[in-house]
Amino acid sequence: MKKPVYLDYNATTPVDPEVAKEMIPYIQTFFGNPSSSYSIGRDNKEAVNRARKQVADLINANPEEIIFTSGGTESNNHAIQGVSLANKEKGKHIITSSIEHPAVTEVCKHLNSMGYEITWLPVDMKGTVNPEDVENAIRSDTVLITIMQANNEVGTIQPIQEIAAIAKQKKIVFHTDAAQSVGKIKVDVNTLGVDLLSIAGHKLYAPKGIGAIYIKQGTKIENLMYGAGQEKGIRPGTENVPYIVALGKACEIAQRDLEINNAHMYRMRERLISGLRQKLGSIVKLNADLKNCLPNTLSIAFEKVDAHALTSLIGNEVFISTGSACHADSVEISSVLKAMNIDIKIATCTVRISTGKYTTDKEIDMAIGAISDKVLKLTN
Repeated sequence: MKKPVYLDYNATTPVDPEVAKEMIPYIQTFFGNPSSSYSIGRDNKEAVNRARKQVADLINANPEEIIFTSGGTESNNHAIQGVSLANKEKGKHIITSSIEHPAVTEVCKHLNSMGYEITWLPVDMKGTVNPEDVENAIRSDTVLITIMQANNEVGTIQPIQEIAAIAKQKKIVFHTDAAQSVGKIKVDVNTLGVDLLSIAGHKLYAPKGIGAIYIKQGTKIENLMYGAGQEKGIRPGTENVPYIVALGKACEIAQRDLEINNAHMYRMRERLISGLRQKLGSIVKLNADLKNCLPNTLSIAFEKVDAHALTSLIGNEVFISTGSACHADSVEISSVLKAMNIDIKIATCTVRISTGKYTTDKEIDMAIGAISDKVLKLTN
């Protein structure tokens, strides 16, 4: 039996062998507590600081501005809640978009239950936030703007630099969730102009359970956890050294191979689109502007083909995800596709396909064959 083709790299990535090799000694041999003053503690402290620099270098930050977390969700929580709580004397108004990941939307909903007011900005049919809408939504009591850099479902890249410039002019803290963009496209916190940025390790070939948050020096943020003084007291608790080392190595590799991986993922996606269009023609519909999109991401619908039926049929051959959730008596369209005003008939036919640095020509050709075969069966 052939191994299924994995084309859901936006969901998670396999751990890079170089990353695994780097972290294993810190599981098997180097077990010291980084806070200990003796040698095995000091050695691990050095490993943590080395990883901090590797993460910082990838996004052009200072190492002191990097705080390690358990992943993207924690990073988003700390950024959004931490800034909102630290600035509550100024106001309780937050601006975000209608296509954010639940790790942002659910935090905002929680803050709403605590008396904060949330403005949910619309997007156009390609999933893009208009910077003018951001500016028009700003009030005297706005304390935070949080807009993702790139969308996890459709891949649309937001005009972060423009929005950050507006935020800076109005003296409002700006956070971006960069879980999907870091490692796929160039991310430079100074060029972008953001105050906070979230990173998820398992999206860039590190293990699950590790992430980081960039906090620009001088940004006012409140602690969500209290304990000893690790991570400058912002995120206390004994450091997860093996996973921190892994994230550092993954970021080093991402920086080293960024151009190669970007071009490879793009080429794999274009090969896939071309092959599907050749076999299926006009029933192939795209939900995003590929000129302003992550190089690996494809939100695609096959007209009159139910996405769940398709993924079920190809489940042993190709791993992809759908743009809707199927319940016993209904189909729930994703909030992203709803916000983009995608026709429900197209939304229910939408799948997300995302390539990665390990995707091969042979895998893409296998995917084209499997998907096309099942789509034609379902349409006939």
